Amino acid sequence: MISNQVIGVVSFVATVACYWANKRVYRKHPHPLLMPIVATPIVLIGLALLTHVSYPQYIAQTHWLVWLLGPTTVAFALPLYEHRSLLQKHWMSIATGVVVASVVSIGTTVLFAHGFGLSEELQKGLAVRSVTTPFAIEAEKVLGGPTDLAALFVLLTGVSAMLLGETVLRLLPRVRSKLATGASWGGAAHGSGVARARQTGEVQAVMASLVMMIAGAVNVLAAPWVRTLLF
Repeated sequence: MISNQVIGVVSFVATVACYWANKRVYRKHPHPLLMPIVATPIVLIGLALLTHVSYPQYIAQTHWLVWLLGPTTVAFALPLYEHRSLLQKHWMSIATGVVVASVVSIGTTVLFAHGFGLSEELQKGLAVRSVTTPFAIEAEKVLGGPTDLAALFVLLTGVSAMLLGETVLRLLPRVRSKLATGASWGGAAHGSGVARARQTGEVQAVMASLVMMIAGAVNVLAAPWVRTLLF
């Protein structure tokens, strides 16, 4: 019988290999459904079901990949510094948009989750769904909710917003500014939105990245107040 340690190591190798292969495929065929954030988890879930690998067995050796989210969060400060001139010029619009979007996202999410009778654990996991994964996990730790579920909800939110975002923007004819378009992608679809914004243009990609990072930082800082007010 194969030991759990061997299963964990194989799971780690399979995860890295799937991601590497997925990146190569996506470069040649940039379809939303082939994005690594979408396709890689689907392939890994399929492999886990076929091989009867449980989640504890999988995460035993792959948790190191989750640990890398910490350095990634710190590295997010670099783009903020590189594009500080853009921040200085549009700081009021960015700050207002991020705060309003965060309040609306958290408030409506918790309200609807409570209205549908979802447990408090699910409500806490859903509350951070609109920020990118590294920040969402840190905010979720403060809220005291399940970080695994938070990461899942972030993924589902990002992919859904990325797939529906272009249609929504078409229905809003007044949104023609590159800055506004990029901010919409970064605020609604975080990491997935940044990837989509890069396909639109450089200005949109920069703005999407800035909004994604600032929104993440704001949500982490606001987490103690969110826990006090809503939970």
